[in-house]
Amino acid sequence: MIKINHDRDLCQLYAQCTYEAPKAFWLDENGELQHVDEVGEDQRDAVEAAADVCPMRAISLEESS
Repeated sequence: MIKINHDRDLCQLYAQCTYEAPKAFWLDENGELQHVDEVGEDQRDAVEAAADVCPMRAISLEESS
């Protein structure tokens, strides 16, 4: 499993992550970024791309058990 960390203080809601990993990141009805806490290996490429594309570097990933 991969744990997703999202720094809401750094995030400027460019929402690029929602395009790279729509199963993990989305904007709610209030326009706030939401995300799942963890994803499986099948989503690794998508969440890594989402973290890479974030212009504010507000997303970090860590291995979880």
